[in-house]
Amino acid sequence: MTPLPRRLAALTAAGLLAACSNSVTDAFDTRQNVGPCPPAGSIHESARMVGLKGGESYNNITYTGEITGVELFCRYAGSDPIDAEVELTFAFGKGEAASGDSHRYPFFVAVTRRNGTVLAKQSYAVDVDFDGEPVRARTERVAVTIPRADETISGANFEVLVGFELTEAQLAFNRAGKRFRLDARQ
Repeated sequence: MTPLPRRLAALTAAGLLAACSNSVTDAFDTRQNVGPCPPAGSIHESARMVGLKGGESYNNITYTGEITGVELFCRYAGSDPIDAEVELTFAFGKGEAASGDSHRYPFFVAVTRRNGTVLAKQSYAVDVDFDGEPVRARTERVAVTIPRADETISGANFEVLVGFELTEAQLAFNRAGKRFRLDARQ
């Protein structure tokens, strides 16, 4: 390609991109983050959920859940708040004591300071239909906005933590290091 057609192709592509976007997006997309995104992860003792109907036996499992992945994508510039999206990957299971082919799994997303102080916590739920299958994987996305006092506050000052909303018995089960995985028999 000669230099003139190359320039025309580049100008045409730039014109098409400009026609497809608005000025707010253009200004936002061209600015660099003023700092890193906050780290994100699951809390170890609430990253698993095991429902039991009766004693701690494989045959008494109702539903299980595990957070298998957490990723955070963020954008901020100047004194803007940190606009983030948390992507959670789950693995869900249905045991022999389950009462149906669907289950609601409550979970939370919390924003903390690096010293552990909770700034905000929001509860969510994911509904899973098993349709006769014992194990399902699923990805969910949650939007999070973290206000900053001014442009000198970096995302590195915060953490985003996730976990299942557990009963006291489920939390004690996890803290004791006990574990049932529905795919263990396969």
